[in-house]
Amino acid sequence: MKNSFVNKLTLALCLPLFLGSCSEKKKKDTEQEIVSNNIEMTSEEPNTWAEKLGWPAIKKVIILHADDIGMCPEANMSAKRQLTEGVIQSAAVMIPCPSAQEFITWANNRPNLDIGLHLTLTSEWKTYRWGTVSNAAEVPGLLDEDKKMWHEVPQVVEHASAEEVEKEIRAQIEQSIAWGHKPTHIDTHMGTLFGHPSYVKAYMKVAEEYGIPANIIDISNPKVLAEFRSKGYPMDDSVVKMSEAYSLPKLDYFTSAPNGKTYENKIENFKTLIQGLDSGLTEIIFHPSELTDNLKTITNSWQQRSWESQMFSDPDLIEFLKNEGIIFTNWQEIMERFNTLK
Repeated sequence: MKNSFVNKLTLALCLPLFLGSCSEKKKKDTEQEIVSNNIEMTSEEPNTWAEKLGWPAIKKVIILHADDIGMCPEANMSAKRQLTEGVIQSAAVMIPCPSAQEFITWANNRPNLDIGLHLTLTSEWKTYRWGTVSNAAEVPGLLDEDKKMWHEVPQVVEHASAEEVEKEIRAQIEQSIAWGHKPTHIDTHMGTLFGHPSYVKAYMKVAEEYGIPANIIDISNPKVLAEFRSKGYPMDDSVVKMSEAYSLPKLDYFTSAPNGKTYENKIENFKTLIQGLDSGLTEIIFHPSELTDNLKTITNSWQQRSWESQMFSDPDLIEFLKNEGIIFTNWQEIMERFNTLK
């Protein structure tokens, strides 16, 4: 059974409105019908999580979220600057990585910042790698022959049990708490915790037990479900049911900052992404890092990461987002609004 999910992941992870009317009268009738339908829709139960949490139905509510923090000093430097300048709303730390504790220590003196954990079960780079927080002997399925986490998600799915996955993500949360910081949210590096339904179950279970919201997407929307399935995520009927039963707030949508051939192209691609979003609560992830020679030795994506450390401070992009009427939020505010619904 698990092999079928590995095969799907290997394939995937390596990888107008209304018609015009023929008469003015018909057009007016149609417009009146649309207005009437819209009034009815607004009087019904909220359609999105943004609405459930009290934001206007027509608005795009966005979290600009920095991933891979703690991976290296360069990532920490970028995230600190972006968070303190207020140009992004949230970030998540990779606890097994070399610079994680330094960032958590910095964050401990800034409780107003939204700092979560980027739960990490892979170690993807060629030479810059890390192992588990858990004792290696207790989670052998999470480690390769070098005693480091596997490079790719399908390798994790092939070798690691859900019990090992749960043990490790608990250990990462406990390590953060031991360092003095209870995370405001948790998410999943490289999407690994969506790599198998049994991992999703562990992920949601841990989130609910700690009362820490996870990056769970509302897949009751057929359009969203179809999209993530098309990308190879094994969101079968069991995952749909788990999502329905999940007791903490969810996102309406989740995506990442697109790459660009140049900095200017990257900005334009990001604007296109924003304009194409539906209304609702969306998290957009990116991976900011200061450009250094050391960063170039870690990852071939250094250029995109460097641009992502600059773009959200760019006056042109800031003005664009303002003109688009974007509402920004973070996981702290989401939980505050959610708790008022109880």
